Amino acid sequence: MTAGDVEERYRRLRAEIAEELQSCGRDPGAIVLVGIGKGQTAETIARAVRAGLTDVGENYLQEARHKLALLPPVRKHFVGHVQTNKAKAIAAAFDVVQSVDRIEAGLALARAATALGKELAVLLQLNVSPAERFGCPPDEAERLAGALRAAPGLRLEGVMAIGPLTADREAIRSAFALAAMTLARVGGSTLSIGMSGDWREAVRAGSTMLRIGEAVFGRRTGGKA
Repeated sequence: MTAGDVEERYRRLRAEIAEELQSCGRDPGAIVLVGIGKGQTAETIARAVRAGLTDVGENYLQEARHKLALLPPVRKHFVGHVQTNKAKAIAAAFDVVQSVDRIEAGLALARAATALGKELAVLLQLNVSPAERFGCPPDEAERLAGALRAAPGLRLEGVMAIGPLTADREAIRSAFALAAMTLARVGGSTLSIGMSGDWREAVRAGSTMLRIGEAVFGRRTGGKA
């Protein structure tokens, strides 16, 4: 894929997001787009950054360490499952951890951030899909949010959720509505919902952050699957 291909994909997607926001009465600039670099080369991601992408997300620590060092300055998001034995390395490498789904992971990140002398932005990962392995059940989210807010070194900014893997648009809308309602209960300004296949439903549910891979970068070209 050429630089022009990636830049065109990025600009076209940003325009489509702005149109969708306007169509539902929202500010065209109300959403942060996080480009998910899983399986993409640093060169491909850098093309989108040069076109205007400001935030990059990665699922795997080892893959991210190699690529992030080669990129222009961006806000770095960890979106993979947090293993407590990797908390120190995750806290050091990323600005935001979107996938805190249990107290143990949050406390491990808090200890690591405190030792590093930094405040780490985090999102509480909700489970709103029966097929999803990870995530905090919505009815336990307030308790987890309280623990994260009490932990030194962390700044809880909102919630993240992965929509159900289905062609049933109503099921997707219902899952995103549950995520939005849970954010209203636990507090915060960030609702990270919506990926390449369901971002329009996410926008209409109130998403403030989309996590997009293939629609920006094209098909994955390498890295861990």
